[in-house]
Amino acid sequence: MQRLFFLLAMIFSGTTFLFAQPDRWQQRVKYVMDINMNVHTNRFTGKQKLEYWNNSPDTLDKVFYHLYWNAFQPNSMMDTRSRELGKILFRTRDGKSVGDWDARVQDRILHLNDDEIGYQKIISLKMNGAAQQFTVYETILEVKLTKPILPKSKVVFDMEFEAQVPLQIRRSGRDNPKTGVRYSMSQWYPKICEYDYEGWHPTPYVAREFYGVWGDYDVNITIDKSYIIGGTGYLQNAGQIGFGYEAPGTKVVRSSGNTLTWRFMAPNVHDFVWAADPQFKHLVRNIPNGPTIHVLYKYKPNDTANDAAWKEVADAAVIVLPFIEKHFGKYPYKQYSFIHGGDGGMEYPMATLVSGPGLGTAFHEWMHSWYQMMLATNESLYAWMDEGFTSYAEALVSAYYNQRKNNEVTGYDLRTDIPVSGNAGDLPLYEADSYAGYFNLVKSGLEEPLTTHADHFNTNYAYSQAAYSKGAVFLCQLGYIISDSLRDKTLLEYYSLWRFKHPNANDFVRVAEKVSGIQLDWYKEYWVNTTKTIDYAIDSLWEQDGKTNIRLRMIGKMPMPIDVQLKYKDGAKEIAYIPQLIMFGQKPREDSIPRKVYAPWKWTHPTYTLEVNQRLMNISSIEIDPTWRMADTDRKNNKLELNW
Repeated sequence: MQRLFFLLAMIFSGTTFLFAQPDRWQQRVKYVMDINMNVHTNRFTGKQKLEYWNNSPDTLDKVFYHLYWNAFQPNSMMDTRSRELGKILFRTRDGKSVGDWDARVQDRILHLNDDEIGYQKIISLKMNGAAQQFTVYETILEVKLTKPILPKSKVVFDMEFEAQVPLQIRRSGRDNPKTGVRYSMSQWYPKICEYDYEGWHPTPYVAREFYGVWGDYDVNITIDKSYIIGGTGYLQNAGQIGFGYEAPGTKVVRSSGNTLTWRFMAPNVHDFVWAADPQFKHLVRNIPNGPTIHVLYKYKPNDTANDAAWKEVADAAVIVLPFIEKHFGKYPYKQYSFIHGGDGGMEYPMATLVSGPGLGTAFHEWMHSWYQMMLATNESLYAWMDEGFTSYAEALVSAYYNQRKNNEVTGYDLRTDIPVSGNAGDLPLYEADSYAGYFNLVKSGLEEPLTTHADHFNTNYAYSQAAYSKGAVFLCQLGYIISDSLRDKTLLEYYSLWRFKHPNANDFVRVAEKVSGIQLDWYKEYWVNTTKTIDYAIDSLWEQDGKTNIRLRMIGKMPMPIDVQLKYKDGAKEIAYIPQLIMFGQKPREDSIPRKVYAPWKWTHPTYTLEVNQRLMNISSIEIDPTWRMADTDRKNNKLELNW
């Protein structure tokens, strides 16, 4: 009986360890902001009350704020960096020479007039009623406190500021000629920088990415009464606003005068975005037991195709949400808005700005709600954990939607680039675009480690392919290493354990290790910290004593476990599975094909010989990694057809 009790105790203690919640501390904020927008001057004044909880064990003698719009001034860091990258030339497929700059930015900031630049000017700043000294370093405000903020204490900052909305350049701005949207209001307010276990993160606004403190927002926006707003949070006075926000049957009673004040509240978010235009059309979809979907887009008279495309965005969101929540976790907020604006697609809490109704972009930005709005890694340091994981999820959601709604293909066979169909509810087997992007990056010679700070990549090309493509392949390939089923379980467990806690790369890997029982530190070190590549080959084979010996060779410098598929003349198949020694474990069998597990491969050994209990003449083909999930950079040496 004592032995049984001991075993049960071990089992339950192990389960508790697996599902234990991390106890990492988080700072906390509450913003109350009153904004008065002048649509004629494109300027606004603001009052901000910021309650700041220092939940850290540290005493803070200074704080930092972001002043993002100061980037939209000639010779700013963003302007200069863009123009310098533009000097790096690439040759396109049609032979044209193009600069490495972001096509939306180029040298446009340099040519802005005084009434086209952006700025955020601090008029006054007080902490607990006492005036504070501050210095503006372009897009960063440094505040040297008259009195330190002690651990486990709260202070209140009161700020008055004014701002000018820049001409649309990057993400935020006014009067975008491509969309016609009047105001895209992102990164629009002085926002306190994040302080975490690594210290302050006063990252200048050069190009990318964002990192913020979770908290509650109470935002009041006064604007010309003809303007319609979409954004983060829940509209508190829908009965006084209308424009489709009011409950059915409600008689809207607007205040007299030329302006309306929109009152939004948003709980437990780390940013706030809004957009406004007099010609916004507002679509609403109510999901049973789920969020309300808002779609706001610039209405074009007599353009039925535009109306249909935006309507599909609204309807598609309803269709895919159950799939998303099943595979990635519950959406925790009561609303989500797809808002016409910005300069492409950019994610924010409870909302996204999209320049058009493309479903791929809409799905991508919505999936950021999981990997940036809830999990919220520091994008500057771990952009691949946001963009890469989101790109991976986007492909699955898009494939599901196409299969469910249109009965179209669910993916592409990476080996042949031929469309393939799948069973209802199945995930696509391959993410061809992500693998292709990664392989092109390797071939370019421009690859840098994923640990590179997002703003410090030598080229925009290297950043985008690393963050989006190599980051997505990280998850696809993880399925090869631990099995797709355990990878999927890892994603749900990661969501459960780490949402609202700013996880890092090691936090994710530890979840995968606990779920799979496999050591994965080597995978993170090679794939994330280096640019070493994978290349395995069938080296030679011979028969001895009625058995076939197959020698494999490791050509690339990154070790991997190996699946070798053997096909026999009688049509039978067999998998020879060779784990890596440094895994200290093995993935479970993934399908109905018979599998034999061989002794682990030691990464220090360039070759490995496996013995098959078959005559050589009985084998018709040998293939390393028949599922093509391993990112082998040269697959020409992975398969051998034996045409006896």
